[in-house]
Amino acid sequence: MTVTKEITRLEKSSLKLSITVAKDDVRMEYNDLLSNYAKSIQIPGFRKGKVPNEVLIRKFGDALKDEARGKIIEKSIESIFGDEAFPRESKPLPYSTPRLENEPKLDLESDLQFSFVYDVLPEVKVGKWQGLEAEIPDVSIGDEDIARELEGIRERNSIVLDKNEGENAAKGDVVTVNYCELGDSGEALAGTEREDFSFTLGSGHNTYKFDDEIIGMKKGETKAFSKSYPNADNDYKESAKKLKVTITALKEKKLPDLDDDLAQDVDEKFQTLEDLKNDIHQRLNKDLERKLREIKLSKLLERIMENTPVEIPESMLRMELDSRWRNLARQFNTDTGGLYKTMGEKAESIIEGWKPVAIKALHSRLIVETLIEDLKLEASEEDVEKDIEKIAAESETELEEVKKYYEDGQMREYLKEDIKEQKLLDLLFEKNTIKTGIKANYVDLAVING
Repeated sequence: MTVTKEITRLEKSSLKLSITVAKDDVRMEYNDLLSNYAKSIQIPGFRKGKVPNEVLIRKFGDALKDEARGKIIEKSIESIFGDEAFPRESKPLPYSTPRLENEPKLDLESDLQFSFVYDVLPEVKVGKWQGLEAEIPDVSIGDEDIARELEGIRERNSIVLDKNEGENAAKGDVVTVNYCELGDSGEALAGTEREDFSFTLGSGHNTYKFDDEIIGMKKGETKAFSKSYPNADNDYKESAKKLKVTITALKEKKLPDLDDDLAQDVDEKFQTLEDLKNDIHQRLNKDLERKLREIKLSKLLERIMENTPVEIPESMLRMELDSRWRNLARQFNTDTGGLYKTMGEKAESIIEGWKPVAIKALHSRLIVETLIEDLKLEASEEDVEKDIEKIAAESETELEEVKKYYEDGQMREYLKEDIKEQKLLDLLFEKNTIKTGIKANYVDLAVING
C-alpha cells in the first residue's frame, strides 16, 4: 500500500498526522473486499460464490465503500506506527487514542486523504541544571519531637475503662453518643439520626464538631443546643444547626507510665526507656534526612523548570488526575464511581484544584526522565546487587528473601529505574549549591514541602 504522510505539530504536545493513500491502492483494497464477498455471500437467486459484482455494488454499494474505507485507514495506521523508522516522538502516547479529524468519502477514482490528531510525548529540552542555588530549612530533631513520639506510643498502649457513674465527660475521654438535627418545632429531622457513634472528645472527629458543647455532660444525659459554623468551608457556613446529643457510654483512657516497662512492652530489644528514646531519635533522623532530600530535589527541580518550559498534553494530565482520584477512592475504601457519588458536585472542583500540582509533578517528572536519558545514566548488575543488600539491611530482612523478590523481571526493572534516578539526584546535589535557610520544626516539613 502506497501511503504518504505529513506531520504537523500542534499546541499542548499534540500532533496532526495527515495521510494520503494512492487511488490505485484504494481501488485494490475495494476490489479485494468485493471479491471476498462475492465468494462467500448468499443472495436469493444466485448460487454461493456466483453473485456478480454489479449485483453486490447495486445492493450494498455504500456499505461496501464504508467498510473498505475503514480497512484502508486501519491498514495505513498500522503500517505507519509499525514502521521502526517512524519517529518515536511522533507516535501517540499509550493513553491517547488518535482521533479521526475528518470523515473522508471513498472515491475509487481519487486518492483517499484523512488525518488523525493525538497527543505525543512532550518535547523536553532541559535548560540550565548546574550551578543553581536552592534553600532548604534548618531542621534538627529536638526533645519535643522525641516527647511527641513517646506520647503517641503511650496512646497506642493505653487502655480504655468505663468512668464512674456521675462523672463528667472531659477532653480526651472516649464517648459514645446518639445525635440528630432538630427542626424548628423540636422534631428529629429524618436522615440526620446517628446512634452509637464513638469518638475521642476534643478530636473533632464528628460531623457537627460538637465536642465543646458536650464536655461536662454525664452518661445518660441529653442536651439540645444550637451551633453555628462561621469558619466552615462547607454547607454549614450559612446557617446554625439545632442539635440533640445523648451520651450513652463514657470511658477514659489510662495511659501507661513513661518508664522502662513501657519500653519493654514496645519491643523486647529495648531494656530501658533510654533505649527506646535512642531508637526514636535514630528513626526520626533517618526520616528527616529523607524529607530534606525530597525538599532539596523539589527546590532544584523548581529552578530547572524555570529554564525548561514543557507543554503537558491533555491526555497525560487526565491520566495523572485519574490516578490521584483512584488513590483518594482507595483511602475512602470505595471505587471511583462511589467516590463521585459521595462527593457530588464537589468532585469536579476537587479535581480542578489538583491541576496546578499535577502539572508541576508531570513537568518535574519529564525533566528527570530526560536528564537520565541525556546523561546516559545506567544501573549495572553490581549496582542492583548493592541496592538489594542495602534494602535487606534497612528493612532487617533476610538477604536471600529480598533477592528472591527482585528475581521478578518487572520488579528488577523498577529497581534499576530507581537506581538511575538516585544517581541523577546525587549528581544534582553535587553540581548545585544547597543553602540552609530559616529554622523550622520537624513536624512542619510536610507543609514546607507541600
